[in-house]
Amino acid sequence: MDEEVLHGGVANAGQVTRVGAHVLRPSNPHSQTIHHFLTALHDSGFDGASVPVGIDDDGRERLRFIEGDVPVPPFPAWAQADDVLASVAALLRRFHEASRSFDPAGSTWSDEMVDPHGGTVVCHNDVCLENVVFRDGVAVGLLDFDFAAPGRPVYDVAQFARMCIPVDDPVNAARLGFTPADPAARLRLVADTYGLDADLRHELVAIVSESIERGGQFVRRRIEAGDANFIKMFNDMGGEERIVRRRRWWDVERARFDAVLR
Repeated sequence: MDEEVLHGGVANAGQVTRVGAHVLRPSNPHSQTIHHFLTALHDSGFDGASVPVGIDDDGRERLRFIEGDVPVPPFPAWAQADDVLASVAALLRRFHEASRSFDPAGSTWSDEMVDPHGGTVVCHNDVCLENVVFRDGVAVGLLDFDFAAPGRPVYDVAQFARMCIPVDDPVNAARLGFTPADPAARLRLVADTYGLDADLRHELVAIVSESIERGGQFVRRRIEAGDANFIKMFNDMGGEERIVRRRRWWDVERARFDAVLR
């Protein structure tokens, strides 16, 4: 059966394909751990994540295909609606609740995007719009668990919020196809929908600030390693100036985010 290339993403761009009811994608040193985790989620009744089938002889991992729509840049208008964002926050909350019953101790996990302060709940760490499946504008599935690792759920919420709101300056956001919106109000929507209490809301803004810096560091590491996909993305998005511009913007805007979440 012919393989259909599934577009989107950066790290595995052009290497993810669909064959009938399955998806084939590059495996990594943590794939066995991730498959064990995803299987446990499925067995617990959580239906919002990829279900692993196994690792093929050619080294690629095989997972069940999730029917639906996955937006890619430039992001379509429907994917930027507030109710769509809220549906991702609700799905992420369900995911974290299901993850709490899984014991991650003794397993190996990626440290590339891990919560620097640690934690015991397995988090996705890379919930961008390209890693979410939607049906009729409602988030129904999470994709690409390559960077999953134990951490704090609020850290996962911050990572998701930064990328999907997005918490970014207008120039950078526009390059991904986002139309002008109030990112602080959308962060409040995420906090409300997920159900963060007052303490976690204050922590959320601090983690977003940290995530902005760590996101730039992650991209730089990939570029230094010679990753062609990241080099192209970095150049297409404006290079180092993109990272500097986002930080300048955040330094000016952060107080407004704090105020909105009080």
